[in-house]
Amino acid sequence: MPQFNYTAMDGNGREQKGKLTAANEEAAANELKAKGMFPTSIKQVVVEKKKVVKAQRPGQKKQSAFNLNLGPMVIKRKDLTILTRQLAILLGAGLPLIRSLHTLEKQAKNPAVKQVLAKTAETVEGGSTFAEALSQHPKSFDKLYLNMVRAGEASGAMEIILDRLANFMEKAARISGKVKSAMIYPIVVLSIAILAIIGLMIFIVPNFQKIFKELLGPDEPLPGITLFVMGVSNTLMSHWYWYIGGIVAVVVAFQIIVHIPAGKWGVDWVKYNMPLFGPIISKTAISRFSRTLGTLMSSGVPVLNALAIVKETSGNDVVATAIQKVHDAVKEGEGIAVPLGDTKIFPEMVISMVEVGEETGKLPEMLDKIANTYDEEVDNAVSALTSMIEPLMIVALAVIVGTIVIALFLPLTKIIEKLS
Repeated sequence: MPQFNYTAMDGNGREQKGKLTAANEEAAANELKAKGMFPTSIKQVVVEKKKVVKAQRPGQKKQSAFNLNLGPMVIKRKDLTILTRQLAILLGAGLPLIRSLHTLEKQAKNPAVKQVLAKTAETVEGGSTFAEALSQHPKSFDKLYLNMVRAGEASGAMEIILDRLANFMEKAARISGKVKSAMIYPIVVLSIAILAIIGLMIFIVPNFQKIFKELLGPDEPLPGITLFVMGVSNTLMSHWYWYIGGIVAVVVAFQIIVHIPAGKWGVDWVKYNMPLFGPIISKTAISRFSRTLGTLMSSGVPVLNALAIVKETSGNDVVATAIQKVHDAVKEGEGIAVPLGDTKIFPEMVISMVEVGEETGKLPEMLDKIANTYDEEVDNAVSALTSMIEPLMIVALAVIVGTIVIALFLPLTKIIEKLS
């Protein structure tokens, strides 16, 4: 019977390595489970045959293969969510980790997923833990993912942790999609409106300017609003490079500012407190904070490590600074609720619920309830914003287009009087 090298977690969460003899890989996994251990790696001992190296004949050119290496491939967030869910199902069905990885690798149609799974399985077969194998692909698996996997290995309940992680990613993707759709709609409408106004100023206004000069004469005074619109049109046509240069300068200045720590914090503060979009951004940040911290703590990650991970994955420097203050306070022996209130960026309801969770010993469950509550508030805020933006856009366009129309219509009245 073949021999197998195994790596498994015992009931106390300690890693155990050794050898055993079994009919196949599945029988070896069942034998380990019967002993109260959770296998993370089972590899059959294979005696490799020595390779015969042929001597190169004199004058024979060395064979070479053309290999275009474009660097490591990255798994997209949507594909990673599906992969995590599938892996949780396979592990829950009793399949060993390596066999599950190879099964998903064969089924994968995405080249990035196939490549990462193949390398991960190879690393695990070499004796590394699952978390260590995933850490070799930092662009695909962030620190939140890695720490959740480490918690799953330590607790011996990898399939439960992965299922919880998949749920977290699905909910985060749904909220992120709603926020992005709310941001994209006004940007698209505003872009189309700007292009339409530029078209009026370039193609329509100059023609009217010629008509006014021919019919009224160059010395006839025009209304102030007409002179203003024509001045903007002339500037846009003769000094268009000023506008393009100004736009480029603003973009470059913004990129420089967001790469400076103080500038990045200032931009995030503006986004967090801006009208219309600010409430959505703040509610999304609170939901993300609560769900990430609750998921990590319920998976067995220590609270200080969980707060450090939440800080890195917050996506907003204002929230990250607040979480760092909470982390420092908890490190000194305080609870979470009081320093959370001192940050002044979390609502009283959140602080009260966190305080109740700490008192009852059910903080992860309470954080999950906070996240669900704010997910609903984000949905309502997005719907309200969408319904509010439409009339605001209509009014703004009506004012701009109406100003241009009035500016062109006023001289026409003088022309009609002169012709009559």
